[in-house]
Amino acid sequence: MRKFNFCAGPAALPEPVLRQAQEELLDWQGLGCSVMEVSHRSPEFTQVAETAEQDLRDLLAIPDNYKVLFLQGGATGQFSAIPWNLFGGASKTADYIHTGQWAAKAIKEARRYGNVNIVASSEDQNFSYAPAADSWQESADAAYFHYTPNETIGGVEFPYVPEVKSPLVADMSSTILSQSIPVDKFGFIYAGAQKNIGPSGIAVGIVRDDLLDRALPDIPRSLNWKIAADGGSMDNTPPTFAWYLSGLVFKWLKAQGGVPAMAELSEKKSALLYEFLDRSEFFSSPVAKESRSRMNVPFVLADEKLDKQFLSESEAAGLLNLKGHRSVGGMRASLYNAVPLEAVEALVAFMADFEQRHG
Repeated sequence: MRKFNFCAGPAALPEPVLRQAQEELLDWQGLGCSVMEVSHRSPEFTQVAETAEQDLRDLLAIPDNYKVLFLQGGATGQFSAIPWNLFGGASKTADYIHTGQWAAKAIKEARRYGNVNIVASSEDQNFSYAPAADSWQESADAAYFHYTPNETIGGVEFPYVPEVKSPLVADMSSTILSQSIPVDKFGFIYAGAQKNIGPSGIAVGIVRDDLLDRALPDIPRSLNWKIAADGGSMDNTPPTFAWYLSGLVFKWLKAQGGVPAMAELSEKKSALLYEFLDRSEFFSSPVAKESRSRMNVPFVLADEKLDKQFLSESEAAGLLNLKGHRSVGGMRASLYNAVPLEAVEALVAFMADFEQRHG
């Protein structure tokens, strides 16, 4: 029996997708071999790639003047790729909002290749909120503006899309496909797959055409967006199995009603958990209410001495991976698209029982 998985990543995958992959593992499309054993340039896999791209375009309503890339190196690889691809123009300064550990990693990498202006930071309150736009200090000539719409570790989510002067770049690893986004407001969107897209090993990039000619001259070939775009994301052998599984997830999302259905479900799941946390005198959320993430919900117990017992009992109850990130402690429930409402209902019921017994 499968259990409820609240892992922050690699995260839960839809059970129908896993079952289809299982059924096709040894004999894919009647070829007598696995999808992992066919050439990435074969007609069969080319169809997988093209269909996955079109389905993602449909799900996110991606305009025609954007290229869709399937990339290696995860979102972390793009921390380097972004400055490499965008610092080759008139400016080598970039604006960044600092809202937690993933923003910090992106900032550190960008500083290797140019100047970074910290537009705003929430470090003053332990990264528990998203800075308001009226506090920002933008550069006059930034090559781009980078932010992390959802900090997976801290559970902080921006409730709005920034309006900025330079091309907007966003790490949407933990929010992509969970709500509608105005793609045309962004210059580059990127996301590691292992949360709402598919298994680890691949990342998605969505880049506006006019940004494909701004790379530094000595950019590594494997990080060059234009080379990836021109080669259909197949300049070298891509992670074919992860690409194939991502395509199955896109099909599953369409069958569920697409992104609007996921957004509605996401609101129900997160509201259920936050409502319980706000009523409880034993559990609490450390995140400012206006910045609470719908995807990643950190919470703490009134007595941290009970943390280990909570985790032990919750796992025994079939509620997996609720331990908070090692850097912040506490608990965290990640409520990605493949996590059903029943999982959150089971979690809340367990937490209520645990509070009754230990509160």
